[in-house]
Amino acid sequence: MTDRVMTMAEADTAMTGEGQMFEMAEAEIRGVTYRVWKHAPGSLKVILDLSLRHADNDFLVYEGERTTFAQHYAMAATLGHRLEELGVSPGDRVAIAARNLPEWVVAFWGSVVSGAITVPLNAWWTGEELAYGLTDSGTKVAIVDEARLERIRPFLNDMPELTHVLVITEHRGSSPELGAPHPRIAIMDFLEVLGDVQPDAQPPAIDIQPDDDATIFYTSGTTGKPKGAVGTHRNAITNLMNLMYSGQRSTLRYGGGNVDEQGVSIPNAYLLNIPLFHATGCLAVMIANTASGGKLVMSHHFDATQALELIQSEKITTFGGVPTIAMQILDHPDFHKYDTSSVRSVSYGGAPSPPDLVRRINATFKSGAPGNGYGLTETSAAVALNGGPDYVAKPESCGPALPVCDVAIVPEDFDGSEPPADLPSGPDVTGELWIKGPNVVRCYWNKPEETARTFTNGWLRSGDVARIDSDGFIFIVDRAKDMIIRGGENVYSVEVEAALFEHPAVADAAVIGVPHPVLGEEVGAVIVVRPGHNVTAEEIMSHAAGLLAKFMVPTHIYFSTDPLPRNPAGKILKRQLRDEIVATS
Repeated sequence: MTDRVMTMAEADTAMTGEGQMFEMAEAEIRGVTYRVWKHAPGSLKVILDLSLRHADNDFLVYEGERTTFAQHYAMAATLGHRLEELGVSPGDRVAIAARNLPEWVVAFWGSVVSGAITVPLNAWWTGEELAYGLTDSGTKVAIVDEARLERIRPFLNDMPELTHVLVITEHRGSSPELGAPHPRIAIMDFLEVLGDVQPDAQPPAIDIQPDDDATIFYTSGTTGKPKGAVGTHRNAITNLMNLMYSGQRSTLRYGGGNVDEQGVSIPNAYLLNIPLFHATGCLAVMIANTASGGKLVMSHHFDATQALELIQSEKITTFGGVPTIAMQILDHPDFHKYDTSSVRSVSYGGAPSPPDLVRRINATFKSGAPGNGYGLTETSAAVALNGGPDYVAKPESCGPALPVCDVAIVPEDFDGSEPPADLPSGPDVTGELWIKGPNVVRCYWNKPEETARTFTNGWLRSGDVARIDSDGFIFIVDRAKDMIIRGGENVYSVEVEAALFEHPAVADAAVIGVPHPVLGEEVGAVIVVRPGHNVTAEEIMSHAAGLLAKFMVPTHIYFSTDPLPRNPAGKILKRQLRDEIVATS
């Protein structure tokens, strides 16, 4: 006879009861009532303060270089004052455009404690794209690495609000190459600006409220330029509480967690293989480990062999990020030569995941539970999480919505301001997934029309087509936004199509996702050629490569002699086209 496992509903009741850590309450935010975590910290600054509980532990590990929590705290606090000296006031924007480096983390927390709004920009963007993000956000100070400096340098004259660029070097122990000075913008060495760091440094004495703006993460859309999703301190903290809640609920139901065979707690060590400029990398990984005392282990670039070496030497407890990373590590020919017994969780999201991967993780790691999740930039990462035995039982689901999040399956053609009370329900009902919760960002930066189309009465129209089963588990069926997820990177069809249409031989184009066993999807393009023109797939790809970030360039080109299929409103029937292409490939 085995002990009965507590149901999810029973665990929710036990964990959210009065006086419990995860007790919920109601709060009115910008005129809308939400369920919120009653005992959540008030701001990200509180999270940084809490990190000193782990003062002497390693926080950041990069290519053998180590930074403790205390050292990081002192640097972030000092940077907060330096930003003030550069003219940064609460509400000003401080952008970060760099690969994963220890200075990225210091830059984030330093801007947070200065009261600024932090703007993480996609380090894979072209110079023109980075310039757009800096200009659109009205960034005052940009913190970049040398490669990003060279990308934005030709556009500096077009950034009227930018006053300083602080440059990080990737070459440890040397100064960055600053290049020629600019007549208006000060280009400076990040470490020289940071200057002398006292071990007892304290952040600026700034009052930060839960609903003050904290971040702008750029997310592309189905029309126009990328949009800056404006997140508050409450948004980021809600995501942190959501992650903590999900982990503790799983432990309550199934046991386990980060403990050894004697039940002694094991410090978390996270192998960081996803960019910090993503909402997942920043909000779900970096902030979560700052709060919990977890060690972030970074490397210059992902390499499966090096990843296995780090898992062994740094006693990594968690890795993943996107399914691609997990698969490459599992598929390594020398996998079994390395000690991976420290692994407790292989968690990922942000890309389609083959159900077989769940079974492989479960079979490979004695103590490692697989985990998946669903969220958007607009939801500050997690809306639903699925892990452990629940994920093994339902590997195609991203899990149930977290307790402070409401979800609804709404007909795709519905144009009301909030889900109607008489919505059809049931495991076979599909529609657009709408989401409401204190983790949903408040707006798109300076884009009122886009904001009105996406956010309504506290609800977010996700653009994803989903269904919800009788246990409350969400299944993402399709993406209504014409979005492709390539190895965790969002590729929006309209941006790629716009680049393709600039080629003189292209009469019509449709961009679709092509299934890939490792990346989840690759970018494919269906091209109708103008009469009298000839063009090759290689020419199309070369043209796109000159206009787009590398991950957005189509790797599959299909030529069609027939007009592309459209509905009566003239919209290309992407799903039909994709199904036809995949079936004949």
